[in-house]
Amino acid sequence: MARRLEFFFDYTSPFSYLADSQLPGIAGRTGAEIVYRPMFLGGVMHETGNQPPATLPARARYMPRDITRWVSRYGIEFAFNPDFPLQTLTALRAAYAAQDAGVFPRYHAALFQAAWAKPRNLSDPSVLQGVIAEAGLDAEALLVAAAREPLKARLKTATAEAVARGAFGAPTFFVGSEMFFGNDRLEFVEEALARA
Repeated sequence: MARRLEFFFDYTSPFSYLADSQLPGIAGRTGAEIVYRPMFLGGVMHETGNQPPATLPARARYMPRDITRWVSRYGIEFAFNPDFPLQTLTALRAAYAAQDAGVFPRYHAALFQAAWAKPRNLSDPSVLQGVIAEAGLDAEALLVAAAREPLKARLKTATAEAVARGAFGAPTFFVGSEMFFGNDRLEFVEEALARA
C-alpha cells in the first residue's frame, strides 16, 4: 500500500502555510502521496472548545516571534496578513472545486501566497475572485461550484471527520490512524511515513 499523508488545513492558519511549504520535500524523501483535506478551522475550534492563539494575550505576543523563527528556518516568504483572521469558507469550498477540476495545485499555491506571502483580504469575495483569476484559473466556475450544496456539504463532512478523528486545530496530519498536530511535528510525521 502506498504511503499517504493526510493534511487537514485552513488557509487562515499561518502554521498551515508553514507546514505546507515543507510537504513537497517530505513527499520527495518518503515517496508519500499528500492528500490535501481542506477543513473549516472555525468549526473545529467551536466543536472542540479550542481558542485561536491570537485570542490569548500571552500567545498573541509570542506567535509573531515563533512564526519568524520558522520562516527563517524554512527560507520562505512571509508577511502577516493584516486582515487576519480570514473568513475562508468560500475559499475552502472552492479548493474542493479546484480538486474536482484538476487544478488544485495552482489554486492551492495561489491561496496560501495570498494569505501569507503577499497578503490579500481573502474574506472579500471580489478579492478572492481576483486571486483565483490571477492564477490563470476560471474563478467564476470555481466560485459557482463552491456556492452549491454538494461542496458546502463536502467541507462540513471533512471538518466533522477531522474532529471525529481527534483534530482540534490546524495543521493536523494523519499517517494512517496516527495523528500529528502542528507545523513543529513534521519530523515525527516523516518518521511515521518512513515506517509505513
